[in-house]
Amino acid sequence: MADMPKEFPCEASSINLEKNRLRFLSERAFGTLPSVRSLSLDHNNISFITPGAFKGLSNLLELKMAHNEYISYLHTRTFTGLKKLLRLDLSDCNLFSIPDRIFIEQTALKELLCFQNNFRRIPGAVRGMENLTHIYLERNKIEAVAYNSLLGLTSLKYLNLQENRINVIHDNSFQDLLRLENFYLNDNLLSDLPRLAFKGLSRLKMLNLGGNQLTNVSKTWFSDLVELEVLYLDRNQLLSIEDGAFENLTSLITLHLNSNNLTLLPFSVFQPIYFLAHLYLFRNPWECVCSLEWLKQWMENYKLVRDIPCASPSSVAGLDLSQVVFANVNGTCVDPADLNLTTLSSETVPTTQNRFNSLISKLLQQELREEPGNGTESLRNGTVLEPEEGQLSVGAGGQQARASHSLLCFTAMWLVSGLFGPSDTNACLFCTRAAKQIRHGVHFL
Repeated sequence: MADMPKEFPCEASSINLEKNRLRFLSERAFGTLPSVRSLSLDHNNISFITPGAFKGLSNLLELKMAHNEYISYLHTRTFTGLKKLLRLDLSDCNLFSIPDRIFIEQTALKELLCFQNNFRRIPGAVRGMENLTHIYLERNKIEAVAYNSLLGLTSLKYLNLQENRINVIHDNSFQDLLRLENFYLNDNLLSDLPRLAFKGLSRLKMLNLGGNQLTNVSKTWFSDLVELEVLYLDRNQLLSIEDGAFENLTSLITLHLNSNNLTLLPFSVFQPIYFLAHLYLFRNPWECVCSLEWLKQWMENYKLVRDIPCASPSSVAGLDLSQVVFANVNGTCVDPADLNLTTLSSETVPTTQNRFNSLISKLLQQELREEPGNGTESLRNGTVLEPEEGQLSVGAGGQQARASHSLLCFTAMWLVSGLFGPSDTNACLFCTRAAKQIRHGVHFL
């Protein structure tokens, strides 16, 4: 149907003209229909609405005009006469802006749906609409939230700004949203937030900041959110969380920290919300060291956290935190990197000293193979036999052996210095012992 019907039943309470080919609405397009409460014009080809087109619908409560891709402009008096309107749907049109005074008569409006348009700023028309409870502005092209964008919205409970291009939020932008309960700011371009971004939002129950570019969580952001139950910080670039960031979130049930760049999560950060019901930590490059031992214990005690794969240290990389064994020496936790202990293997991994012993043994064996006249016998099964007289023979062969031994000792000391560091006393003592043993032709293990 391309043209509007010439008349409608006087007693009609609802008119549905969805999925037609309507292109134009003239003045008083529906006549006078005081009984109509709902009008749907979704999925049409409307491109122009004459001011006063809805004048005869004085008791209309709901107007749906979504999915009209040719609507790019609305006159200031488009909705004249709709003084009782409660719900207006302008979603998925082609609107770039709307006049600031377009809702001057719609003081009772509670729900405004304008998602999937081309707004580059929050429409100024919503300011001061004290009865609005729900605003849907997702999937637009909004770039900023100014300090006055949301002034006077004292009844707002639901605000959706997700999937825009918001990269800055000014101070005090949300100061009047004292009744806000659900707030979607996810999938924008936020790299930082004002110090007191959510000040006064004491009734907020759900806050979604996922899918932004945040690198740090400030301890001041959530200080007033005492009733917050669900917090999304997933899919950001978080590297750290300040101590005390969650300390006032006494009602928090679910926390999403997955898909970030977190490596550590100190207990001091987490302590105030230790009894969360749901905690999501997967897809982070966790460093499974002693500072995460508390988290492993929490996982084991409450079984509410799963899937925390370790990225480092290398000895436990690829394991889940639940599989890592944290050893205690004299009451002090020892990192897996030092002990290389996991629940997957009971083998004792060679220490640095054992690896050094092996290297020295190989050098010594090579030397003995190259000195046929030095008084030692051939190698048998890879073991160095003691000299017959308990010492190396003298003469030209002995001198060559001593020079070779000196060179080997120097090499050993150089290797020890590289492994342990030149200032390590134990390393020096160990090198001295190794040198003496080599000088006497002893193979040590």
